[in-house]
Amino acid sequence: MYEILIENIFKKIVLNNDEQQLLKTFFIPKKLRKKQCLLQEGDVSKYLAFVEKGILRSYTVDEKGGEHIAEFAFEGWWIGDQFSFLTGEPSTYNIDALEDCELLLLTKQAEEQMLEKIPKMERFFRLLLQNHLIATQGRLVSSLSNSAEEKYKQLVNACPTIPQRVPQHMLASFLGITPETLSRLRKQISQRK
Repeated sequence: MYEILIENIFKKIVLNNDEQQLLKTFFIPKKLRKKQCLLQEGDVSKYLAFVEKGILRSYTVDEKGGEHIAEFAFEGWWIGDQFSFLTGEPSTYNIDALEDCELLLLTKQAEEQMLEKIPKMERFFRLLLQNHLIATQGRLVSSLSNSAEEKYKQLVNACPTIPQRVPQHMLASFLGITPETLSRLRKQISQRK
């Protein structure tokens, strides 16, 4: 464990061996079984989670019980309700495992200590936050202006294994379309190949 985290960090900053060893002390290893929750709506988000293995989803549930998936997190990705984590307010999201997962959890207190003891990590998290903002804005523009087919192709280009690892109804929820529309779309795309 920690190999994927260190690789992920090294894409943005370089840590020496002492800093790498110290970094590991701030994280809590956690295993989640498939369908197990990391966060439930109404609870305060106590952790940011780095995914070493598996897939998680973040979603809301409307008054009719419909799920609306905001994001997926695969190996090498972070997930959490940043608003709840930073403010201490109850979360509006649920986060659960779609596969058995191995996570590295970071509490607010541990994050603050880490940033104090390893100042380079401040840059890492700033770059991470910038990339998240760019991705979120891109997804918003895509959801407002792209066709269902364009959104699906963008998703598969960004995450080629997603159609095999995530159930079709969840992909449809993420894309903002019905499962039937996604099924027709996938059939049309495969017929064109």
